[in-house]
Amino acid sequence: MHPAASQIIPLYQRHAAAFDRLRAKHGMERAWLERFREIAGANANVLDLGCGSGEPIARYLIERGHAVTGVDSAAAMVNFCRQRFPAQRWIVGDMRTLSLPEKFSGLVAWDSFFHLPAADQRKMFGVFAAHAQPSAALIFTSGPRDCEAIGEFEGEVLYHASLAPEEYRTLLKENGFAVLAYVENDTACGNRSVWLAQRDR
Repeated sequence: MHPAASQIIPLYQRHAAAFDRLRAKHGMERAWLERFREIAGANANVLDLGCGSGEPIARYLIERGHAVTGVDSAAAMVNFCRQRFPAQRWIVGDMRTLSLPEKFSGLVAWDSFFHLPAADQRKMFGVFAAHAQPSAALIFTSGPRDCEAIGEFEGEVLYHASLAPEEYRTLLKENGFAVLAYVENDTACGNRSVWLAQRDR
């Protein structure tokens, strides 16, 4: 595992304001989020894992009537969310150790889950399952293949990792989710690889 994997949380804590300023907010995720909402249901409660500064994902869902519980390890990110959307619930916490008493009709891990090392990603499918109601929708982004990738943000190294698509399919099935859609390097969504799944009834 690359040493940069352990620096994701402090990096986003230091550069939360820059992230918020630079994060694209023009809604390229809209088509995927609408498919997610169709599965989760109108006014579904949504768990946003790695919510960042709350834009554009949480804002889009909140403005369409969803109650959002957002979780992020960087307190500076959560502060943006609390200022913008004080009526929602925002938690400073690590998604890998999350254990909330309630379950949700929708779970989102958009541009966040892929910062975890492979071993942690594998464990996250148990976290997804533990927080998902029957028939809940799950959407997350990954890489297109089994790899570690090192990017850059504000002059610092930025860690990403991915499992192979076949392993994601296996983990989803083992944890009670059926894959509804997967698009590798979706050109309509900034070349993200996007997964949409549904919890068993």
